[in-house]
Amino acid sequence: MKHKTICVTGAAGFIGFHLSRLLLTTGYSVVGIDSMSPYYDVRMKHARLRELKKHERFTFHKLNIAQYETLETVLRESKVTDIVHLAAQAGVRYSLTNPWVYAEANYLGTLNVFEAAHRLNLPRVIYASSSSVYGTNKKQPFSERDQVDTPISIYAASKKANESLAYSYHHLYGMEMVGLRFFTVYGTWGRPDMALFKFARRILAGEPIDLYNNGRMKRSFTHVSDIVAAIQSQIEKKPEKKYRLYNLGGSEAVPISRFVKLIEKNAGKKARVRMLPLQAGDVPATVADCSSARRDLGFVPTVGIEEGIENFMEWFKEHEAFLTSLSEPQQ
Repeated sequence: MKHKTICVTGAAGFIGFHLSRLLLTTGYSVVGIDSMSPYYDVRMKHARLRELKKHERFTFHKLNIAQYETLETVLRESKVTDIVHLAAQAGVRYSLTNPWVYAEANYLGTLNVFEAAHRLNLPRVIYASSSSVYGTNKKQPFSERDQVDTPISIYAASKKANESLAYSYHHLYGMEMVGLRFFTVYGTWGRPDMALFKFARRILAGEPIDLYNNGRMKRSFTHVSDIVAAIQSQIEKKPEKKYRLYNLGGSEAVPISRFVKLIEKNAGKKARVRMLPLQAGDVPATVADCSSARRDLGFVPTVGIEEGIENFMEWFKEHEAFLTSLSEPQQ
């Protein structure tokens, strides 16, 4: 394999960290970029970076991808061969209270990444999208062939816009643009604003958890190790000057009630539950059809929900003092 230098934007984030670590341990060099935004406690991001900096082929640049000139300079001087664009402002609910940060990070930031790749003659960009783009679609499971014209949150709209922008760059310049629609990714070093982290923290502390839509929710929970293996598979493919979208979701749709029971089992404690109505921007179920990713990327999830939650809870308990000291994320 020809040596590659991969730029991972959002390298201090959850998926970016896991991807960077996988690439570093399998022979790649990684140029990490992250703005270290304070959406959740930045001590988590610094902890991830400390792990990555143990590898001599990892370099890190703290920068905001909304600043174009700095971004292009870093990419040019680093001589990157591929870009995996994972940097984004995450969170459906936060997009309802602070939509402006989504315009900067998800719209302008993504435009800058795509434009820099074009100007540097990079043949491909792999970028993160989201199952949120399916919006109010009623058909399950969601397929990449479905219409995605009804996003129901600002976050979802920003991800749909990224996919449209990617098509424009493919059409204009012949770049291969690969969008990955992630379905509820979870695992160790996960974001403190996501359900698994919040539920584990509160159940262990004897605090109540909130179940929206009165607990009638279902998700294709996807272990982060399966996600990053699929991304690496795409990196190892020769660019084909095509526009692609892939669902990356777990092998089963898990009711939130089962999800909570598995956390309780591994916590050794029962959850105190508050049933609440469906939140604005949320959808009751996201179930993935991953046949395209299975065909093209060999994507077959290997970590089931029981194993994944058990691994997470073991990690959480090992680092409980640090993890419970983190401030509550913005919502």
